[in-house]
Amino acid sequence: MSLKNFRICTFASSALLAMSLMPTLAIADDEHAPIGEKVNELPIFDAHIHYKEPAWEKYSVKNIIELMDSSGVAMGLVSSTPDEGTIMLWEYAPNRIVPELRPYHKDAGSSNWTKTENMEAYLAERLEKYPHKGIGEFHIHNLDTSDEPLFRKVIEMAKTRDISLHVHSGPEPIRWLYSLDADVKIIWAHAGLGEPAAEVYALMKEFQGLYADTSLRESAILGSGDGIDPDWKKIIFEFQDRLMVGSDTWVNGQWDSYSSIIASNRLWLSKLPREVAEKIAYKNAARLFKQKISMEQIGTR
Repeated sequence: MSLKNFRICTFASSALLAMSLMPTLAIADDEHAPIGEKVNELPIFDAHIHYKEPAWEKYSVKNIIELMDSSGVAMGLVSSTPDEGTIMLWEYAPNRIVPELRPYHKDAGSSNWTKTENMEAYLAERLEKYPHKGIGEFHIHNLDTSDEPLFRKVIEMAKTRDISLHVHSGPEPIRWLYSLDADVKIIWAHAGLGEPAAEVYALMKEFQGLYADTSLRESAILGSGDGIDPDWKKIIFEFQDRLMVGSDTWVNGQWDSYSSIIASNRLWLSKLPREVAEKIAYKNAARLFKQKISMEQIGTR
């Protein structure tokens, strides 16, 4: 048996075991049955990966791709602190990695990156040198409208390259960015993270081009019953064309738990009709990033 086939079989066996322990699935909606254990046939696009410097020694680039293989993750959107981590992964496995440019480097972090000297020049230089498909994930902790000149430049860079901004913030910074340019492409990291489902629904409804990754939202989506939380079910069905799953490997503990994080995403996807599950698992990402995504990528670089 080839290494590729071995990895696929290992993933499938583990996934089927996990599925066998699930409670009986409710009907996904009034007309369609849930995909159930067939969710394990779907490739996953992980739309929120970081390969930060503290991970480099513990997890080599080879280790990262093997973790993706064993979890059925065909491809991933990667940003890192610093950007060198993303580039290392992309150079090792260009068939598996979609790079995006995080502004954080040296002394520039989540709380001060917009105030860092020469940030515009740094972003422009990295975007010119490497094929990043997004700018982010970056944080807007507290909106400061005096940062408008920098954000206008960032939006210009993104639109010139037809790439997205990946934004970690509450709703108001998202609204503000759209006020600067209504046509900018935005991925809302963690679908707002701590925002209630009603706020997530309202923002996704307000901006018809807004995408969101659901990293760190698995528990909220699954709720306390055997199905999907009703408020999240409304979000998922109405905005099924603009949602993507993610892991958010922001610390090594997330890499340690990577397989279980992806399994938790497959669990809630398993409760959806196949057509909806496919969109969120990989088809939305394929369209947004103009990529071909399939299980055939497992075991490749």
